[in-house]
Amino acid sequence: VETAMAADCTKVAAGVWTARSARDGLDKSITLPPDEIFRNLENAKSFAIDIGGSLTKLAYYSTVQHKVAKVRSFDHYGSGHDDEPLYEISVQEEITARLHFVKFENAYIETCLDFIKAHLVNTETKVIKATGGGAHKFKNLIEKKLGLKVDKEDEMTCLIKGCNFVLRNIPHEAFVYVKHADPEFRFQTTHPDIFPYLLVNIGSGVSIVRVESEDQFERIGGSSIGGGTFWGLGALLTQTKRFDELLQLASRGQHTNVDMLVRDIYGGAYESFGLTGDLIASSFGKSATTDKEFTKEDMAKSLLHMISNDIGQLACLYAKLHNLSRVYFGGFFIRGHPVTMHTITYSINYFTKGEVQALFLRHEGYLGAIGAFLKGAEEDNPNQYSWGENYAGSSGLMSSSPEVHPMQRTRSGTFDMLEMDRLDRQLVNLPLLHDASSYVPDTVDLTEDAMAREYWLSCFEDALDGVVKRAVASQPQSLDAPERAEKFRQKYRHKLQTLRHQPFAYGSLTVRSLLDTREHCLNEFNFPDPYSKVKQRENDVALKHFQKVVRNLDSLSMEDRQFALVKGLLAGNVFDWGAKAVSDVLETNSAFGFEEAMKQLQARPWLVDAYNDWIERLKGPPHKCALFFVDNSGIDIILGVFPFVRELLSKGTEVILASNSGPALNDVTCCELTIVTERIAAMDSVIRYGTELHPPLVQDSFRKR
Repeated sequence: VETAMAADCTKVAAGVWTARSARDGLDKSITLPPDEIFRNLENAKSFAIDIGGSLTKLAYYSTVQHKVAKVRSFDHYGSGHDDEPLYEISVQEEITARLHFVKFENAYIETCLDFIKAHLVNTETKVIKATGGGAHKFKNLIEKKLGLKVDKEDEMTCLIKGCNFVLRNIPHEAFVYVKHADPEFRFQTTHPDIFPYLLVNIGSGVSIVRVESEDQFERIGGSSIGGGTFWGLGALLTQTKRFDELLQLASRGQHTNVDMLVRDIYGGAYESFGLTGDLIASSFGKSATTDKEFTKEDMAKSLLHMISNDIGQLACLYAKLHNLSRVYFGGFFIRGHPVTMHTITYSINYFTKGEVQALFLRHEGYLGAIGAFLKGAEEDNPNQYSWGENYAGSSGLMSSSPEVHPMQRTRSGTFDMLEMDRLDRQLVNLPLLHDASSYVPDTVDLTEDAMAREYWLSCFEDALDGVVKRAVASQPQSLDAPERAEKFRQKYRHKLQTLRHQPFAYGSLTVRSLLDTREHCLNEFNFPDPYSKVKQRENDVALKHFQKVVRNLDSLSMEDRQFALVKGLLAGNVFDWGAKAVSDVLETNSAFGFEEAMKQLQARPWLVDAYNDWIERLKGPPHKCALFFVDNSGIDIILGVFPFVRELLSKGTEVILASNSGPALNDVTCCELTIVTERIAAMDSVIRYGTELHPPLVQDSFRKR
């Protein structure tokens, strides 16, 4: 176990601290730049800490000031001011809440506490919640360094609260591990109702907990054979004292050199009992009958299999006894190690014949710290809000096979971070969904489709120069805009490069998550909506053509009108600045408009073509309700979507328009769409009647999540 060292701690530059640990005579220098680690510490309000055997996890709550783009209608319908913009854009300061979680080695706890103390400015708390086995050991050090009273919390309670929190707030938190797959992480869609579940926490020993609700859970079993057993016996067998090094040995070992298999006893499979020949009959069985020395690697691998199989069988028995299908594994024994996850997964699959999956958590290491923080913040009831991962400030899942990326397992003196922002409102599942548990909002999982992943990553990287250009242009009065835009470019490009090598870093990789990551990075450098002026101009131009498009549609026969409406939807969707080929055309040819896009459409049949089915359906009774997830501003929403909406309204169908709550390229936001809808309603009696009959017509879909 690494303990905190009385390190030589020196402030070497403004805001940068270094520490040097003298343990074993090793130079273990670290730097703590405040803009990357312990971010926004000056606005920290409350703290919690979880100290394990080798890692410390710090949690704190802060307020973050950032810019937001607001739109406000000029309210001049019918006043003759056709040349005036539809709405005005203003950039305002807004304060939001953020949760920060930082993970580092215990060897640096004293240095980090010194750094925190030096940067605390506005903290309101007098107490720090603490959990974990090291909470007692480091109590005096924490109180001395921070001047805060340490209030210890029950470790298991914190663990459960943290687990509930991440399952509820992070869509792709849980995953199954599939060795040799590409990628090896397969993320699961979290069920809307996360309860009940089984949590198998593998620390020194094993605790098995049945979780029924937010505050109702019970330890139903456990074992003294756990991570401490692997560590202790492994040290005796291999003289290797460090846990990670022991796992490295196991990853290179061959357990069949030490374990006695079924075929070693029966010469093959034991078919009458359904036992295959390569099944372990006796762990370490060959050591009693073979007169030879075994390698450290083989003994470590055999030991890992023995303990993992024991834990897996125990977990399966309890899952069956309590009729639970969701089993999550956590604890320092897991800690994202591929070798451990593989052996646990194999054991669960074997004993349940595939009926139960071994589930692991992306942020398993933070559960205790999250739970301790929630215990300290119960008066503010943080669970009444929804929280979203801020990709710009989070490290992401770094695990990979140690044989492939050994350096990721020896990152001494480095830090992992997780940041979560409080959302404007609590997220709920769309009530119109037939089965919310099986709904997947993305068409392609880029984590699993390597060809599609490379295509989209290249698209986003190729578009980066254009986004930087738009960001600078959106703030012409700001002298530091070019510098901030360049910092955005560097950060987002780094994120894209990370996702090329670790597509699983933030859960399932999708086009939506790539957009979210870009918006998070833009917000990080105070570019709340780089395309705001582009959208404003496109909306103004499209509105001038709306009545002409409607008159042309009304002059057509019913069947010709339906075909023209569908073509209008397709043509409108062309105007997406996220597509580089389109953005190049729009940048160089301002005359390219709706009619030109209509002419460019390919003839039927289209790639996905259900037009004939749609026409047949229209011959029946009108639809009761139609829900549109709208996309681009300007021509798309005004000349493509609204004429289609108008047609449905004329048949008596209720229409709901769902738009993004926040910016994403030239996508129309809810606030912008509300103003556009009001303006079109003032111009068209069918739209006006629809808004009066079924208010509100426009709904916020919170980024279509």
